[in-house]
Amino acid sequence: MENNNVPKSKSKKVIPIILGVILIIGGYFGVKEYIYFSNHIDTDDAQIDGDISPVVSRVGGYIDSIYFEENQHIDAGKILVKLDDRDFKIKLEQAQSGKQSALANVNVSESVVNSTAANIATAKANVVAAQAKSDKANKDFARYQNLIKDGSITQQQFDQANAEKQTANAQLQAMQAQYTAAQKQVNTSQSQVSAASSNISAKTADIDFAKLQLSYTKIVAPATGIISNKNIQIGQLIQPGQSLFAIVNDNSLYVKANFKETQLEKLKEGQLVDVEIDAYPNAELKGHIYNFSPATGAKFSLLPPDNATGNYVKVIQRVPVKIKLDKNKIFDKIRPGMSVKVSVHVSE
Repeated sequence: MENNNVPKSKSKKVIPIILGVILIIGGYFGVKEYIYFSNHIDTDDAQIDGDISPVVSRVGGYIDSIYFEENQHIDAGKILVKLDDRDFKIKLEQAQSGKQSALANVNVSESVVNSTAANIATAKANVVAAQAKSDKANKDFARYQNLIKDGSITQQQFDQANAEKQTANAQLQAMQAQYTAAQKQVNTSQSQVSAASSNISAKTADIDFAKLQLSYTKIVAPATGIISNKNIQIGQLIQPGQSLFAIVNDNSLYVKANFKETQLEKLKEGQLVDVEIDAYPNAELKGHIYNFSPATGAKFSLLPPDNATGNYVKVIQRVPVKIKLDKNKIFDKIRPGMSVKVSVHVSE
């Protein structure tokens, strides 16, 4: 009888021990999780994002040369694509020729102004001489009128003085008319010079525009980064504004994490963030909260929800939070679009 009771007594002791161990282990992990989630806020609704610069053509034309390969790293300012620029060079030459013609017209107009100014000086001198001659003739005629009354001169002499007076006055009027005409000619010539000078400004603007258009035939990298999404080939005709490829900017990678609105109370800018990348689970990546979106993701969607229509079902919304990453050895391997899990240290 005693031998049959021994195993039962042992089993009665083992079961409480096992349950105790399970409770201790469960309690340990429960306390651990409680402490963790008291000091951290997690979300796996997050991904790597970055600044992607689309490269477009400002002018149309046929592609002459391509100086890069897909997924190649390039520096800002490097020439990536060259268009056939012969048409643009001809337009530049035409604009330069137009400016030369405008300069020639200005020179001609200025020569006319100078010539007319000389004519004015001559006409003015002629007016002065004619005025003096007219004054003398008028004085002589007035004197001869008194002399003929007392018979000191003959009628022939009087008639001659009268004729000289009329001739002198006619010459004076003619000289004054020439002087007035010369002044009008100067005004006209000066207007022509002003018009020609304005034309030079317009032709200069045409040259600047033609040079600008010619410079657009060389498409340069707007930023330093990796080229992707290349969709052009040599000989292809492209149009102004057409997207050619994209550049993922260096040093612009960050995490966009979508936290529930109920998690935002403890979040603030500058908090430390642990980032776990699905592609590199063993990599240690740190970051800091940079800023918060001004609206929920649903408000920026194509068709934002309107809770005033239909039956209302409350759905917890998510707010995008931008997290800037600290550089480390894994930084160059991550790419926009990669999935990550973030954990924010809210106790710090």
